[in-house]
Amino acid sequence: MPTIYDIAKKTGFSISTVSKVLNNYKDVSENTRKVVFEAVNELGYFPNSSARTLTTKRSWSIGVVFDEEYGIGMEHPFFNAVMESFKRNVGKHGYDLLFSSNRNGKPKSYIDHFQYRGVDGVVVVRCAIKDPYVEKLMESNIPSVVIDQDTRLASVVYSDNYYGSELAVEHFYSLGHEKIAHIAGSQKMFTGLQRKKGFMKAMKQHKLIVRQEYIVEGGPFTYESGQQGMRKLLECEELPTAVFAASDIMALGAISEIRKSGLNVPKDISVIGFDDIKISKYTTPELTTIKQDTALIGKTAANLLMDQINDKKKNFMSVKIPVELIQRNSCQTIDN
Repeated sequence: MPTIYDIAKKTGFSISTVSKVLNNYKDVSENTRKVVFEAVNELGYFPNSSARTLTTKRSWSIGVVFDEEYGIGMEHPFFNAVMESFKRNVGKHGYDLLFSSNRNGKPKSYIDHFQYRGVDGVVVVRCAIKDPYVEKLMESNIPSVVIDQDTRLASVVYSDNYYGSELAVEHFYSLGHEKIAHIAGSQKMFTGLQRKKGFMKAMKQHKLIVRQEYIVEGGPFTYESGQQGMRKLLECEELPTAVFAASDIMALGAISEIRKSGLNVPKDISVIGFDDIKISKYTTPELTTIKQDTALIGKTAANLLMDQINDKKKNFMSVKIPVELIQRNSCQTIDN
């Protein structure tokens, strides 16, 4: 089995330098760190976890809290992509992930669980705006970062949901649409709330009438909720010519209902989603959407958390990640 001496011999660095890299010391260059970890992977070196924990006073594990209120969890492609990026970036520093969830609505004290496990930090992924169990965790001294949420209790990373909705409405407006509907995400969620607010603001900025029947609550960000929201819109006496769904998955559900009704996308109704999940460019029609930079979200969250762990103190930074409109084939110009 390879040892730290083998790593030192292969890289040409001293044993103390290799040890600093493996134990995540800050006074090592990124190039040195890269060379050492390449050797670690090539030789298949695995440090003794017990010895490393005793030496560094760290568990080398990060707790992950995932919202399970709607039973979606890691199945959602957006969060899957974000967590893959997060895992890859903390993995460069030798960290593994330890998952915990509030499954089936059964309360669990996250702080007790993670303190028992001795995690070095925690990442929270999209929980309800007011979750007392998560808030208690955030108020603790455990380094933490929250993804896709806004709070003053921890460092946060989230997309510019508000502006993304404005981009969607602006695009519809540029194509001549005035009868624009919105299938909103859960208003218990920061993302659902912000995207709806952005939609309302953009409509007013363009002096477009916000019809009450054109705003439907889709609930959780699922395919089924998109279908349900679209069914309500199809019952309107005067159909909208454009629909902005709060997520790509919801948009795809809406498109399926439009087709079932005998209408066509985009000929009869144009549709825009939010997320730019991978499948959105392979659908028929290809989905116009608001792109979230999942790689940057995961990397930023990882960096914020690693800084806190290395500095041995909590930081309270808020990072808003830019979004962009991706134009595909689900929208069409309309003649008024």
